[in-house]
Amino acid sequence: MKPKDMLAELEGAAESLDVKVSYESIASSIMRGGLCKVKGHYRVIIDKRLNPEERANTLAESLARFEWAPLSLAEGVRSLLEYYAQRQGRVAHAS
Repeated sequence: MKPKDMLAELEGAAESLDVKVSYESIASSIMRGGLCKVKGHYRVIIDKRLNPEERANTLAESLARFEWAPLSLAEGVRSLLEYYAQRQGRVAHAS
């Protein structure tokens, strides 16, 4: 699956999970972005200078914290989310 397609599917998953995704300039050479909570709503802020693959990885790492298993996702996207869920010590439960 191409990184651009994976990113688009992850953005759709974020919308389904009610997580806003925005692309902004982040003034840090070590920070790619990540999950935060603004006024009670989850948001993933991603450095807009990243390429599609880096954006997809940053978004997947953030979304892995949510209950994404019931969503209809391509196998490549599901595998990426499982990878980050395992790194965070979470166990994904497939539907």
